[in-house]
Amino acid sequence: MNQLNPPQKQAAQHTGTPLLVLAGAGSGKTRVITQKIAWLMEERAVSPTDITAVTFTNKAAREMKHRVSDTVAGRGSIKGLTVSTFHSLGMKILKAEAISAGLRKGFSIIDPRDAVNVVADLMRTDLTTGRELIERTYQRISSWKNLGITPETLIVEDDDPITRAAASIYQQYQRYLLACNSVDLDDLILGPVKLIREYPDVRERWQRKIKYLLVDEYQDTNGVQYQLIKLLAKDGRRLTVVGDDDQSIYAWRGAQPENLLQLKEDYPDLQMIKLEQNYRSFGRILKVANHLIGNNPRPFEKSLWSELGYGDPIEIFQAKNEEHEAEKVVSSIMKQQFQHDAKNKDFAILYRSNHLARILEIKLREMRIPYKLSGGHSFFERTEIRDVLAYLRLLTNPSDDSAFLRIINTPRRGIGATSLEKIADLATRSQQGLFDTVFDVELATTIKAKQCETLKELASLLVDVTQQAEANNPIGAIETLLEGIGYERWLSETCEVDAAKKRWENVRLLITWIEESYNKSTENLSLSDLINELILTDILDKQGEEEEQDLVHLMTLHAAKGLEFKNVYIIGVEEDILPHRVSITEGSCEEERRLFYVGITRAMQKLTLSYAAKRKRFGDHIECDPSRFINELPSEDLNWIKLESETPVAQQQDVGRAYLAKIRAARG
Repeated sequence: MNQLNPPQKQAAQHTGTPLLVLAGAGSGKTRVITQKIAWLMEERAVSPTDITAVTFTNKAAREMKHRVSDTVAGRGSIKGLTVSTFHSLGMKILKAEAISAGLRKGFSIIDPRDAVNVVADLMRTDLTTGRELIERTYQRISSWKNLGITPETLIVEDDDPITRAAASIYQQYQRYLLACNSVDLDDLILGPVKLIREYPDVRERWQRKIKYLLVDEYQDTNGVQYQLIKLLAKDGRRLTVVGDDDQSIYAWRGAQPENLLQLKEDYPDLQMIKLEQNYRSFGRILKVANHLIGNNPRPFEKSLWSELGYGDPIEIFQAKNEEHEAEKVVSSIMKQQFQHDAKNKDFAILYRSNHLARILEIKLREMRIPYKLSGGHSFFERTEIRDVLAYLRLLTNPSDDSAFLRIINTPRRGIGATSLEKIADLATRSQQGLFDTVFDVELATTIKAKQCETLKELASLLVDVTQQAEANNPIGAIETLLEGIGYERWLSETCEVDAAKKRWENVRLLITWIEESYNKSTENLSLSDLINELILTDILDKQGEEEEQDLVHLMTLHAAKGLEFKNVYIIGVEEDILPHRVSITEGSCEEERRLFYVGITRAMQKLTLSYAAKRKRFGDHIECDPSRFINELPSEDLNWIKLESETPVAQQQDVGRAYLAKIRAARG
């Protein structure tokens, strides 16, 4: 507690009334939350089982729990403390209340990619030709769920074809999920809200269980998340929420920053504490950020300040085009590395859209600067790899209902929602998995004869493949499986020629990996062993990606939220890019301004902005205008480097020396 400043300490020790902590960028909000949890446990003797803290990412939840553990180390245990994401909390509630939710034990979570496939089946639309329509329909259903709207409460007065399409299949979609004993990500929040609202005993049980509730990043909550918190918090006397309306940048996925204002309506005795001291950035960077965000309508006024010193002017340079812009950014990084012995990980290059990173990657490779591009897709997340792995998972675990649901219509077999409901009902009555029902004698009287025959053929193939795998021929078994289901042919029928070839190459790469693992092993590995090893490798790879490495960071402004770097470059600060042209057309640039504000406040010591005079779009070079946001920055704190400015000879020499040093280092 002695390490907290007065407002932080006041927030950490506040109880008795609802509390809103308005925490500016870099103001130590995570420290306040963790110290408050520790203080409740140590000073107020609150059991850790009575405390729940909620945030938005697994990484943030892990960090928060780790900090609490360190704070109370040697003085107590945090066993029973819940620090989780909204989705994890919802999952916990649904698991405990599965019967009331109409779910069976061991229900599955269907991920967004699989959910899109379900929507495609229900719409009887091919993903290849109608992907945009299908995905927009799924997003509309998702948006209704985020607002707390169920199929029963949905009222459609809009003639928009997407809205009409989504409304027509929303109920079918929910029936399909229930029949498969599955929920989607949105149901992990909407489901608990319905339970707590409709069942008084469930509501009382969870309100007793969660005596103290702390919520991070409150400005990012959507409608149904707000409802969940309100239901759990009861009268709010033990509710603490932390947020910053200036950093609300997720309206496109349903976030409602007005939820901060709604708190005062719901809790008239709400107390508010502002955290304005920034522990991250130099004063000049904060001054520029304050000037920028001051152009937005702000219900909560606050002004960041710092004791870390004022710092250098913010550099703004104009480039001839995107290639010249990338060259200048990379040259600037190399100069700083040579002059100040800076590490690669001290630099971040931020941009509004992912396509702006392509030329940067080329220039960084040319200069032998290692980098990390955030937001890329893992090999194991590709649709074709997930399809094949689902088949292999089912071979090794016939009770894997999630895998069964993925493969049942991949390739298509004409098993619709009604048939799946009947299969699921038979599985429930006979207390067995979905795949096991294919062998049940009652199946013939449950679904149509043609569908029954199709499933029997699939089951027969899988049994043969399993026997082949058990006969110490796992690779041959996989080949037999892919040939038996005609997966390569199905790809060619549902994808464009080049896409089909690429996807099949990925499948072959997966098989090669499995075969090499099998041949290298000194043990007699089963197919199950190989699949488990494959999945574990993917998990460890993802964990490794989170470890800090000495790499320049390339990421979107959205992805940078919550991070900090000594040196930040924001490129493409141009009209139609930042702010985005859609926002300009709709006359709503406030969120784009907040996005730029988030980017600026990632910088600790040095901030550089850039824009191009021309940029290639759709094959043509077009004239570009600097962003309107640049004119909103205080001119006395900016150092303009115009297009006509020549790079000083000394700077060219520094960059040259840095490049030579990298070549020598590479040669060892």
